[in-house]
Amino acid sequence: MATIQPKGEKIRQAVKWISAERLENEKKPIKELIQDAALRFNLSPMEEEYLVSFYAEGPKDKGRE
Repeated sequence: MATIQPKGEKIRQAVKWISAERLENEKKPIKELIQDAALRFNLSPMEEEYLVSFYAEGPKDKGRE
């Protein structure tokens, strides 16, 4: 029986997983990690594209404009 996940839960899990993987292996390309996460968490193409844009933007510096 499949579990029902709230919208966005798969993306949150993917981001957590990618973060953990990056801590283990900093040199692994982010695109490869995103592809692995898409398969692991059964992400749609739209969700995968969201991850690509999320990591392309990088961290935002809230103290600067």
